[in-house]
Amino acid sequence: MNRNVVITGANRGIGLSFVKRCLSQGDTVYAICRQASDALADSGAHIIDGVDVTTTTGTEKLAKALQGVSIDLLINNAGILRNETLGNIDADSIRSQFETNALAPLMITDALQPQLNKGGKVALITSRMGSIADNTSGGRYGYRMSKAALNAAGKSLAEDLKGLGVAVAILHPGLVGTEMIGGHGDITPDEAAQRLLQRIDELTLDNTGTFWHSNGEVLPW
Repeated sequence: MNRNVVITGANRGIGLSFVKRCLSQGDTVYAICRQASDALADSGAHIIDGVDVTTTTGTEKLAKALQGVSIDLLINNAGILRNETLGNIDADSIRSQFETNALAPLMITDALQPQLNKGGKVALITSRMGSIADNTSGGRYGYRMSKAALNAAGKSLAEDLKGLGVAVAILHPGLVGTEMIGGHGDITPDEAAQRLLQRIDELTLDNTGTFWHSNGEVLPW
């Protein structure tokens, strides 16, 4: 079935792999980014660039560009990773991660909610580093805190959207070899996108709001 799929952070990494895989499945893809990469420009997706997801202007631009589009799947993928350690805490760094990783997905989902089809799905690409129970190494304060906040938002979205027939997945991709972590990972972006789309395919109103690893494992909060 052809779906209308909206993907943020679509110019590289997992986002670009999402774009390519969804297109290969026959979906119509709306790729959201600040600046399109050559690979994205050549993909065949409908590109909506110049969008800063952390600003009200960016959210409004995105909503205007998608006006009239019925959305079957919204993948909130855009994110940033910084490193703060105890004794070297940078409030601006933490704040920017909150805005990109937690607040932006919520604001985008809220803005596009009227266009989500009944039976539609929302995917939040988070991290197991947002799990409090799983934290045994400390550090990365802004990233951990922002992803924990995203997980909390995802759970509330799952409850609020259930009555509209829209399910929400909270997804950890695994340790993926993207530019964000210097290319070192256990799986490639293409492998991560494939596994994440499998989890999204399995998403229903019965398991909405679940925090999954892309391998299918349910993760602790």
